[in-house]
Amino acid sequence: MNFFRSFVFSLVLSLAYACTSGHGTDFRVVSPDGTLAVDVRTGDSLTYAVTRHGAPVLLPSAIALQFDDGTAPGRVARVSDVHRSAVEREIEAPFHRQARFTEHYNQLRLDFEGGYSVTFRVFDEGCAYRFETALTGGRTVADEVAEFNFAGDPELFVAYSDGLCNAYQSQYVKCRLSELGTEKPVLLPLAADCGPAGRVLVCESDLESYPGMFLMPSSGGLRGLFAQVPDSCYLHERRCQEKVATRHGYIARVQGARTYPWRILAVADEDRELPTNNLVYALAAENRIGDCSWVKPGKVAWEWWNDWGLTGVGFKPGIDTRTYKAYIDFAADYGLEYVVLDEGWSDPKAGDVMSVVAEIDLPELVRYAASKGVGLMLWAVGNVLDAKLEEACAYYAGLGVRGFKIDFIDRDDQKAVELVYRISEAAAAHKLMLDIHGIYKPTGLNRTFPNIVNFESVFGLEELKWSNPDMPLYDVTFPFIRMVQGPVDYTPGAYRNATRDGFKIDYRNPMSQGTRAHQVATYVVFDAPLVMLCDSPTRYMADDACTRFIASLPVVFDTTQVLAGRIGEYIVTARRAGEKWYVGGLTDWTPRTLEADLSFLVPGREYTATLLCDDERSDIEPERHTIASQKVTSATRLQIPVAPGGGFALKIEPVETDE
Repeated sequence: MNFFRSFVFSLVLSLAYACTSGHGTDFRVVSPDGTLAVDVRTGDSLTYAVTRHGAPVLLPSAIALQFDDGTAPGRVARVSDVHRSAVEREIEAPFHRQARFTEHYNQLRLDFEGGYSVTFRVFDEGCAYRFETALTGGRTVADEVAEFNFAGDPELFVAYSDGLCNAYQSQYVKCRLSELGTEKPVLLPLAADCGPAGRVLVCESDLESYPGMFLMPSSGGLRGLFAQVPDSCYLHERRCQEKVATRHGYIARVQGARTYPWRILAVADEDRELPTNNLVYALAAENRIGDCSWVKPGKVAWEWWNDWGLTGVGFKPGIDTRTYKAYIDFAADYGLEYVVLDEGWSDPKAGDVMSVVAEIDLPELVRYAASKGVGLMLWAVGNVLDAKLEEACAYYAGLGVRGFKIDFIDRDDQKAVELVYRISEAAAAHKLMLDIHGIYKPTGLNRTFPNIVNFESVFGLEELKWSNPDMPLYDVTFPFIRMVQGPVDYTPGAYRNATRDGFKIDYRNPMSQGTRAHQVATYVVFDAPLVMLCDSPTRYMADDACTRFIASLPVVFDTTQVLAGRIGEYIVTARRAGEKWYVGGLTDWTPRTLEADLSFLVPGREYTATLLCDDERSDIEPERHTIASQKVTSATRLQIPVAPGGGFALKIEPVETDE
């Protein structure tokens, strides 16, 4: 398959000179539309500064690598060659929010004495840089200097980590840069409102055999922080999850010839432009598995969130063959593609992915599911699968299992990142899909390994089983920030819906905050090529019309655009699959009227729009909703009232004409 059509225009300038200490050389690279500029200064150190619309985003910010032998690419930076190029190409992006998009940037590559280079790429929608070394043998990276010295005191949306072992499950707080806490690392992406320069996200991409980046306050603004390589680990007794006991005094052991991750500033004039920023995907390494037509995204009947909560089935449900056949029957009846066997199908304390509990006849379940047109996926702790990786992939693929839900990695140090790559490659070799939970933020790995269909790395609906956060606020915040890094397995679909005052924590019988329509809308708003239906089949079947509406929504789209939105307030997203369009809207706890501007439809053509939305009593009875259809055209502007914690979902299909 031809994945790329490239138009590359290159001008190479070779400069051979020595920079004396204290004298720098300046370089500038500007975005194709001229709005974004990166100014690079070399000499005693290597710094870059960023302006947009003529206003400063970053003041001079130092970048460097620090090897343990005392050498430091980026320190005393003497340029030997300069390469400039302009690139415009179309990228095919299977299972991404856009099926294809145009990548267009101007590039500056600086080669330095000492065997290293730094490349800057400047797009209309952001800029990025990365180091590359061409050294012999191996190197130990003691640390990395990555400064982000924001101009002024911008307002930030910040998610803190409890430490350098995490699963990126944190809520956002709003504060000024000067108010940023110093006790906990900050997770990427970080969002900043830079006034006339626009909105800015700090992201990263192409994280391979290297630790992920956190941020901490520094004297100039923010600096990168990286987990050191684990020295010794132990296994947690509950799940045999590998935990770090001690660490070395360095962040990575690397080959001397390699590239390093991209450090990205994604930019936008309006909040609504952020969720469709494609830079993380565009800067990731290209597809390594070749043909991925066997990867089939879809919807999943899931048992863990609802605690295997079947009722009225004539038997006591549990982790057994009979219960899973009931979930398979439900999936088949509603056209859901998969059922996940979550924790318990294999004894987690045993730490052996090849063992199956006596209550489950797995070959029979695979056979039964296949007869119903449903695929099965198996949950596994990351390091437990890794211990028997080739054996497990070969056996379960041969049995007919479609993939794994990997969990409890909870780290992004170098060893954890290498674990994820190792599992991804082995799974692809056996045509197994992956849904990765308990994982660091996605960094474009779904481009490199398209068999990774989704990632968790989000403060998802499972949190409501044991806590009482402000979930509607989070739902209209993370799509502008975290989702820019990649898709989210948020696990929506709760049918026990609660008002703000009516919410109760109930681990075995959980509920959501906000309305039923809010839950349905997430299936359109959130990027999720593999998406769970988290509640019990019993509840889904009790509201057949709503469930069939969810089941009819696609999970892969040709185009995505955000029609309106403000971080932390509301979002309205439109997606197209073929000739059909789908629009979803979410609000925080503020009731409001959301507009669905349908001007994206083909002019002069008539469509049938089916709207699922809150009704006039959803503010006090949040499970209430209405479903109704009407004719619409590109001139239609729907005004849709939504309740506190509410939302809507709209399905738009062209009217067939007799010709």
